[in-house]
Order: sequence, then structure tokens, then C-alpha cells
Amino acid sequence: MPAQDAPVPPSVSFIAGGVAGGVEAIATYPFEFAKTRVQLRNQSGAVSPKNPFLVVGQVFRNEGVRALYKGCSTLVVGSVAKDGVRFLAFDSIKKAFADPETGAMSPLRNLLAGMCTGVVASTFAVTPTERIKTALIDDARTAQRFHSSSHAVRLLYREYGLRGMYHGYAGTTLKQAGATAFRLGTYNILKDFEKSRQVEQSTATNFANGAVAGTVTTYATQPFDTIKTRSQSAKGASTVDAFRSILADEGVRGFWRGTTMRLGRTIFSGGILFTVYEEVAGLLNPLLR
Repeated sequence: MPAQDAPVPPSVSFIAGGVAGGVEAIATYPFEFAKTRVQLRNQSGAVSPKNPFLVVGQVFRNEGVRALYKGCSTLVVGSVAKDGVRFLAFDSIKKAFADPETGAMSPLRNLLAGMCTGVVASTFAVTPTERIKTALIDDARTAQRFHSSSHAVRLLYREYGLRGMYHGYAGTTLKQAGATAFRLGTYNILKDFEKSRQVEQSTATNFANGAVAGTVTTYATQPFDTIKTRSQSAKGASTVDAFRSILADEGVRGFWRGTTMRLGRTIFSGGILFTVYEEVAGLLNPLLR
């Protein structure tokens, strides 16, 4: 995945990506929870704070600390699958985009490879797990029908069929294509630039590169994330209906709702994700080559 001197074996990409995704999801989940609550539509007559930090405080007081991790297990499973697939796919896809003569990756080629990787990850891992996570968070503040992640899966499948697991697919895929393009593309562009300037690659450098990539990703893809969240509420909605409801409720600014908390998460998650990936890949490379 990240630019390295030698190709990374597919097994290393998949395992290191999965481990990194799981660690990142657990470490940053409260940010994700608050961001999702802020983006969901308010119940009729209910007043919900728009400040995500106030959301965390309100949930902590009214529902306890465990509520802040509602849907976390689903996100962890999804992140392990998503990042395993994403890192593996990116390493494979970028070979097809590499310059046939030099093998080099230009910034545009990096972004295109990342975009294709995002579509693959959304289809095979992200959309179903994001649908379940968002439905769990939404249900906890409304009907409270779901007792666990597995119970939510059974109910949603019974009521909507397999298609119900893919509510919000368009928004999720647009978000993943953009997010993966900007996150992996920016990270690799920074690494290539640093290597050309003989900048030593350390844990601090990897974390900083990941944090920068996360910041770029957040501002570029936030509207897709907001649409995705509305689409994947407990009741579900089409991408068009979600778009219209955001515009009707809050205007254009509503598409960037939850940016502060998502930015907090992506800065840390980008740093954690790429740092853990590099460390795990470094440990596995000698064993699995």
C-alpha cells in the first residue's frame, strides 16, 4: 500500500491493513458515534445539539459510557474487512496504473488507483457494515428495537431483504471512492516526495503523513458522508431522499454537518492507521515473503 522500496506481498497487505483498521476503529469510535448522531435527522419535536462535543456529554449523562460504543463491534468488523480489502486492492490496482516504463506513480495515478480501490471496498465490506452501525446508533435514540448487531442484521434482512443491507450504497461508494483516493493518494504522494528529499521514514513521519491525508479527505468528502448517514438510518432512505432532506432541513451548510468530529477522528485515525500498517507490515514482511 504505502510506497516502499520493495513490493508488499498480498498476504502482508491484507493482514496489516486489517489489523490497522481494527485498532483505528476502536481508538476513534466515540468521534464516529458523535458525528453520526449529529448527522441523523432529529426526531419530531426533539431538540438535539449540533455541537458533537455536547452530544457526547448528553449521551454520557443520559445513557452511560457504554452507549458511546453502540455499534462499535460492527464498525470494528467492518474496518478490519474494509482496510484489509482496501490495502490489498490498492497494492494490486496501483500496479495497473503505474507507468509501464518506469513503474512510477504520478499524483493523478495515485488518486485514480485510490478511487477504484474505494469502489471495491464499498461493495464488498463498507456499505453493509456502515448500514448496520448507523441503524444501531439511530435505533438507540428512537425505537430501541435492536438488542445487538446480530439482532439488527436479522431484523433488517427480514424487513428489507439483502437490498436492505445496501441502503445508501451510492452515497457510501461516492464517499469511499473519494476518501480512498484522497487518503491513500495523499499519503503516497507525501511519501514519494519525502523519499525524493531523503526524509527519514519514522513513526512520527508516518503519523504526520496520515494526519495530513485524513484532513484532506474530511473536507473533500464530507457531503457524501452526511448523505450516507441519512440514507442508512434505522428506517433507511434513498440517496435522493437523503439529499433532499438535508437540503430542506439545513440548506447547503447541512452537507458539512459533523465535520468537526469527523475531522478529529480522521486526523487521529489517519495517523493511527498508517503507523500501525507500517509497523505490522515491517514485522510480517520477513515472515511471509
